Amino acid sequence: MTYALDTNTIIFLMNGNENVIEKRNKAIVGGARFIIPPVVDYEIQRGLLYKPSPKKEKNYFSLRQHYGVGIMTPEMWVKSAHIYFDLRKKGFTVGDDDIFISAFCLLNGYILLTRNTKDFENIADLQWLNWIDD
Repeated sequence: MTYALDTNTIIFLMNGNENVIEKRNKAIVGGARFIIPPVVDYEIQRGLLYKPSPKKEKNYFSLRQHYGVGIMTPEMWVKSAHIYFDLRKKGFTVGDDDIFISAFCLLNGYILLTRNTKDFENIADLQWLNWIDD
């Protein structure tokens, strides 16, 4: 099983949240893998540039090196357009970043770890978990 880390989950890991770290460690023991969606990498890096923190930067790049960053393929852009269309048909609007993250997860069969469940709950077939508030 592979978990894709949303921006908020990475921030909790970088800040040393014991609950999230414990769940991650338990998942690793169970054989789980982790990956950072490319859009999440962008969000974290822009945040570190805007508000520099050597400690958080060190923590993030350690996570990044260990888990790796995924790649957005042409198929993911197409899937993203379909997700956007499906949501709009149902009367929902979700930010593009979250749509791109969803397409990345859906096409790769990843489970998204996020606290931002509101933006992801209406995306068909997307599997997500909230390790922060559980």
